[in-house]
Amino acid sequence: MGRGCHCYWGGNIFRGTAASSKGMDRVSADYMGMLATIMNGIAFQDALEKIGVPTRVQTAIEMREIAEPYIRRRAIRHLEKGRVVIFAGGTGNPYFTTDTTASLRAMEIGAEVILKATKVDGIYEADPLLNRG
Repeated sequence: MGRGCHCYWGGNIFRGTAASSKGMDRVSADYMGMLATIMNGIAFQDALEKIGVPTRVQTAIEMREIAEPYIRRRAIRHLEKGRVVIFAGGTGNPYFTTDTTASLRAMEIGAEVILKATKVDGIYEADPLLNRG
């Protein structure tokens, strides 16, 4: 069975680039954005587990009380056991986007698919901004 990669984004809570464009220190803003992705990842984990899907959240920022640290081999083992693994906290470094993290983690775990949903209210066959039909 192929592997997919799910990294969580936190733009609904906080956007580091938006805050830095308004004068906030870019590094602090990026870390706050990473924390937002962790909050979303935990919420997503809770929703999946409520419907019986075993899930683990792994973060690049260590916070062992609420999520596992990102460890590549552990992530792969969870996937082999049929668990969903949510990668949150970006790369743990400022100046890197969550898109970069999704690609990086996908490569590390041998994912066959990366899915990205940005500013959408459903699932579409084509870009809803270009195809209004």
